[in-house]
Amino acid sequence: MNQTDLIQKSYEIAKERYQAVGVNTDKALEDLQKISISIHCWQADDVTGFENLGNLGGGGIQATGNYPGKARNIDEIRQDIEKVLTLIAGNHRLNLHAIYGDFAGKVVDRNEVDPSHFASWMQWAKEKGLKLDFNSTSFGHPKSGDLTLSNPHKEIRDFWIEHTKRCRAIAEAMGQYQNDPCIMNLWIHDGMKDQTVNRLKYRAILEKSLDEIFATNYKNMKDCIEAKLFGIGLESYTVGSYDFYLGYGAKNQKIVTLDTGHFHLTESIADKISSLLLFTPEIMLHVSRPIRWDSDHVTILNDDVTDLAKEIVRAEALNRVHIGLDYFDASINRLGAYVIGIRATQKAFLQGLLEPISQLKTYEENEQYFERLALLEEAKALPWNAVWDMFCLKNNIAVGEDYIAEIQQYEKHVTSKR
Repeated sequence: MNQTDLIQKSYEIAKERYQAVGVNTDKALEDLQKISISIHCWQADDVTGFENLGNLGGGGIQATGNYPGKARNIDEIRQDIEKVLTLIAGNHRLNLHAIYGDFAGKVVDRNEVDPSHFASWMQWAKEKGLKLDFNSTSFGHPKSGDLTLSNPHKEIRDFWIEHTKRCRAIAEAMGQYQNDPCIMNLWIHDGMKDQTVNRLKYRAILEKSLDEIFATNYKNMKDCIEAKLFGIGLESYTVGSYDFYLGYGAKNQKIVTLDTGHFHLTESIADKISSLLLFTPEIMLHVSRPIRWDSDHVTILNDDVTDLAKEIVRAEALNRVHIGLDYFDASINRLGAYVIGIRATQKAFLQGLLEPISQLKTYEENEQYFERLALLEEAKALPWNAVWDMFCLKNNIAVGEDYIAEIQQYEKHVTSKR
């Protein structure tokens, strides 16, 4: 029996097993096909970008490792992304930071970026069937320091306000070009290394800066605001904390971004979904894997990611939650890191789509808590992997571990020669 026949046979068996608990696997495959993941461009080059200012790092951004073959320019990043797309199923998005503009070798400071610097990205994305998302970039700049939008010095603060305004205009242009809203994420590293006395002052400044930035309304982009627990060198105080952005998002109806690496390690991100859905219009996810801190390890299929995906499906919120990745591991093959993380995220959502949710909710409503727990446990052993293999087969991509050899060949013929 060849691989295709084996996958199809296994799927038919799995389909019957899931039918026994009231789950339609064909419907789950259809729904998974519709889930788009916003793929982060910065895994390909360790968050370097294409500025000619010299990326200074900082702001809690640190890619560790020196695996050979990282992308060195815009063409190589696009080449790598194109290869990744051949190894994953579905229609996805590409998430760009402002430092990844097509600057054509010219020095363009961040308060000077405009849509023209991303015109070639828009054209390329359209050709590849991708939609674009965007991020302002506050780190790695001579004016970054410890405080940007919350800086009490007007000259510095105005520089970053102008940068962020321009990023929103770029996102608007992207959304208009692709006829689909561009999600513009605002994250700043602002904070202090040691005990901070006037916490209220900097948060009040940040609120005022955000009000000025968001004063212009756009139709083709959506704003989201991202919190962080701390940054390296800024461990004691983060101006844009989760509490700050949750309050600002609820008050001003902005999308709040949940980065799975930006909270205490024992904190459940899944539990936040239902609360945000009640008070904010939508949610943006940045899926990462923290180990001891926000270390941006490659996303894998662990309990944290699976619980997060299941909660979104249970809440019937796939149409209100945007899913993106945010990690940068320079210690392993960078394309391999992409494929592992994207597939892991899709697997987590497939498991959510295959849950016997109707029966579980019935048990809960009837206060049949033994039955609920028992079915939750038994569902873990249902043959979801046979459904996943069928998803790969239907999309004509590598099944199982077969993609390892493809990435090895790409490394041999492409990245190893950089």
